[in-house]
Amino acid sequence: MSDILKRIEDSTKYVSDNSKHVKINYKRLDEIISNGDFNNISYWLDSNPFGLLDMNFQDIINFLLVYHTIGDYCFWGSPKWEITLDDNSKLDGSFAIMKILIDWFKSGKNFNMSYEEFSNMLQGNVEIPLLKERYDCITKMNEYLSKLDSDFYNEIKNMNDDITLLDYIIENLSYFKDECIYNNEPVYFYKRAQLITSDILHVRKLIENAEVDYSHLMGCADYKIPQVMRCLGILEFDEELTSLVDNLIELDEDSPMEIEIRANDIVVIDYISKKLEGKVARMDINDYIWLLGQDKSMMTKPYHRTLTIHY
Repeated sequence: MSDILKRIEDSTKYVSDNSKHVKINYKRLDEIISNGDFNNISYWLDSNPFGLLDMNFQDIINFLLVYHTIGDYCFWGSPKWEITLDDNSKLDGSFAIMKILIDWFKSGKNFNMSYEEFSNMLQGNVEIPLLKERYDCITKMNEYLSKLDSDFYNEIKNMNDDITLLDYIIENLSYFKDECIYNNEPVYFYKRAQLITSDILHVRKLIENAEVDYSHLMGCADYKIPQVMRCLGILEFDEELTSLVDNLIELDEDSPMEIEIRANDIVVIDYISKKLEGKVARMDINDYIWLLGQDKSMMTKPYHRTLTIHY
């Protein structure tokens, strides 16, 4: 395990052990593990949204860099940002921005654009949350790409393991840094860096039939997975946090409550993996839980709200 992944494991366990507002119900968790079907887990891009996986493999990898630079964090709002498709249907969240970016990418346009052009590209019913921050990230991505002799794909095409690829991404793209302080101790998450690493390796395995290793990744500390865990009775909030989350009151980024929610998310995923004797990778367990959350009838409790580029 890399130093980064070890730091994620150790620091999230520290937070979980010292949490005041969030508790893991291990009895309920064991029931979920006993009754869950972890042998037939779908990868979240298996559905090939908008023909993503039909593209040239090199283009897919280069696209994933763009998508994870601006597309996999923070869409909540009132009203929620959404776009209207040609058939007048509505699309919101990560799949809406993926649709926009795939169409832009397939048209041959590049992403080295002005702020006004960027804003127009992401135009919806309301301004997308964190528009300026997304633009800052894509500007940094373009600065990184301008230094390469070729493209992102050629930089990472021989990296088939999560440790090497994750380290490279964090070292070269500063906006994937995802760290905070809890009880004067550093805590590490790297949700987006882990997700792009996982996606690249999954796609490489799926399309190239390559031998890859993503077994060391710890999972994605976001808002959707803790929501599912809470709805399943795995995560329990104290009265104060319950009131804030259920009344849709925003939690400050890097506040103790927000850190405890994210850290316990990771600890639960790691616990499940160990209970399954490591036979199922933590990122696959991550996808299993995330996909459960796509069943809206299950989501009887709201997700916590934090304005952040990290998830």
